[in-house]
Amino acid sequence: MKIIIAGAGEVGFHLAKQLSSEAHDITVIDINPKQLQQLDSQTEVLTINGSSTSIDVLKNAKVDKIDLLVSVTSTEATNINTAILAKKLGAGKTIARVENDEYLKKDYAEMFVTLGIDHLIYPEELAANEIVKLIQRAAATDVLEFEEGKLMLIGLKLDKQAQVIRKSMRQASEEYEIQDFRIVAIHRGIKTIIPSGDDIFLPNDQIFVITTPDRIKEILKISGKEETKIENIMILGGGKIGRKTAKLLENEINVKLIESDNEKTLDLANDLQKSLIIQGDGRDIDLLAQEAIVDMDAFISVTEDAETNIITSLMAKHLGVSKTVALVDNIDYIPLTQTIGLDSLINKKLIAANNISRFVRKENIISIATLQGIDAEVFEYVAGEKSDVTRKPVKNLNFPKNAIIGGYIRDGKGLITVGNTQIQAGDKVVVFALPGAVSKVEKYFK
Repeated sequence: MKIIIAGAGEVGFHLAKQLSSEAHDITVIDINPKQLQQLDSQTEVLTINGSSTSIDVLKNAKVDKIDLLVSVTSTEATNINTAILAKKLGAGKTIARVENDEYLKKDYAEMFVTLGIDHLIYPEELAANEIVKLIQRAAATDVLEFEEGKLMLIGLKLDKQAQVIRKSMRQASEEYEIQDFRIVAIHRGIKTIIPSGDDIFLPNDQIFVITTPDRIKEILKISGKEETKIENIMILGGGKIGRKTAKLLENEINVKLIESDNEKTLDLANDLQKSLIIQGDGRDIDLLAQEAIVDMDAFISVTEDAETNIITSLMAKHLGVSKTVALVDNIDYIPLTQTIGLDSLINKKLIAANNISRFVRKENIISIATLQGIDAEVFEYVAGEKSDVTRKPVKNLNFPKNAIIGGYIRDGKGLITVGNTQIQAGDKVVVFALPGAVSKVEKYFK
């Protein structure tokens, strides 16, 4: 597929890196030569220094020959204008990143299509939705749903008291009759492992499990977790993500939102009907104590400062809050946060890039997700009539070493893969893969 990405910031960079590894023809346009140099040094893409709202620049990028234009610069107006111009000049589909949630209203969708914009991406809303899923599954570090929750991928950190500690995969499977869920990966330190029967579980391992919703309680028990019910939540930061998260949760949970800016605090108080809005500096431990942080079930830090989010989340964890979520917009921080005790982190740029990437996948790929801080991807494929994956039971497929089939959906029901499973044409199959195995996996689903 031929794709133009306007904007070489973190969203554009991650998207270009992700898509170029899959043999797409990528051109990146940006006005900042330093960002393009960095992209050149790490990816095999064509870069053009210039404004994406310049007709000459778009023509130079052969916009009339492309299948998709994605505009993800830091400026909303630039993104909208770029998409409109690209469509008028002959681009296939166009996607624009926006900062105004008003544009996402269904009433306006047809208007934007008429203008030439096929899809709008609003990263703050995507991040808020991700936070809500993490709160709903409080024990998890990561939650991915397939086919509206028929299958789920749950990330869990193993505590010292977990029943599986110091046991091998094979021992755990036999002792706990693990059949209705499958452990597809172990993240240890900075390394991600696709486990075999001999791999042993260690304290602080982060495991990823494919399961059905009805088996989550059992998985939590084995991993040393409890099914925590979230009733009281504190949100630090009343920006777009904090506001949206509070709005999504306030009808079901008691929400306290702390914001330092006076004008923004008043606006939040008018907008949020059931949340308690407090003006103050959330880094002030005395303020947090006064607002009864020790009685909170969850703490979400989504200020514009990553360091503040990390430090306050660690502080909340130290004070006994069972679930913490931190917004970390600096991608370089992500590997670090996995090792210092944070429960869950959110990176809106990676979430946006993953959301965009589904528009450029091959026909047999329904969805893809990148787990933040984990060097792996999760794919949902549709098995075709002549796909190699349907020809033998899973145990005889000689599937790539650094990939694993976790589960599949057949006739609307989520099922877990075992050795004797025979994938059938039409099955929706969930695969966990490390980067080097992706191209090999694709061959099984052609």
